[in-house]
Amino acid sequence: MRAGVSVGALFAVALVLAAVGASFAYLDMPLGALFSGSAVDEAVSFVKRFFPPDLSPDFLAKVGFATLETLAISLLSTLLAALAGALLALPAAGRHGVAARVGARFILNLLRSVPELVWATLMVLAAGLGPFAGTLALALHTTGVLGRLFAEALENTPPAPAEALVGGGAPALASFFYGTLPLVASQWLAYGLYRWEMNIRMAAILGFVGAGGLGALLYYSLSLFHEAQASTVILAMLAMAIAVDGASAWLRRAAA
Repeated sequence: MRAGVSVGALFAVALVLAAVGASFAYLDMPLGALFSGSAVDEAVSFVKRFFPPDLSPDFLAKVGFATLETLAISLLSTLLAALAGALLALPAAGRHGVAARVGARFILNLLRSVPELVWATLMVLAAGLGPFAGTLALALHTTGVLGRLFAEALENTPPAPAEALVGGGAPALASFFYGTLPLVASQWLAYGLYRWEMNIRMAAILGFVGAGGLGALLYYSLSLFHEAQASTVILAMLAMAIAVDGASAWLRRAAA
């Protein structure tokens, strides 16, 4: 038995190594040139162009506005997605029959199978450039993610409290709010906060396709080869991500 497991593990490792080697050969990656002296000099020269960051008052004001815009995009899109995901999670968890379950799960699979950047490109074409397109793009993708997570939480929730309320004559909506929602609220909140953290980062990236926020400012700076300004934007992204991670962790502890 041990020999069989050992041979199987070695075979799996050999397959992985062969796949990695084949990938390098197929992509024709010049790894030798990457570590050459000229490549190192070019990398150092490239990094030096980003320092010192542009800390002029006018540009810092632009960065501050773009940061607030990015936060607003992520917060509003996550809120809309949480509401839509909760509505779709009920039928997706089988609360309204098989047909509704299949239909809701199909919608959720469709929404989350399309990446945020693709949604953003489509929304820019449909709604025009700006933060509205980014908000819609993040809301659509996050609805698919949160709806699936919310549905799984509902499926793992004991139905007895809600059934007892229904048996006592309580309406279906009241039985959900008093018998089911308290059991999944903390889990739903944790999922929502986690997706908000991810949407902060994605909101910054979506600006590259015209969806507003810090990403648009970073794209503009890089396209004009203003590396010092791009460095300031990147530092703002880093500071915002650290602040949001801390706030999200504090909220999760407070809700636990």
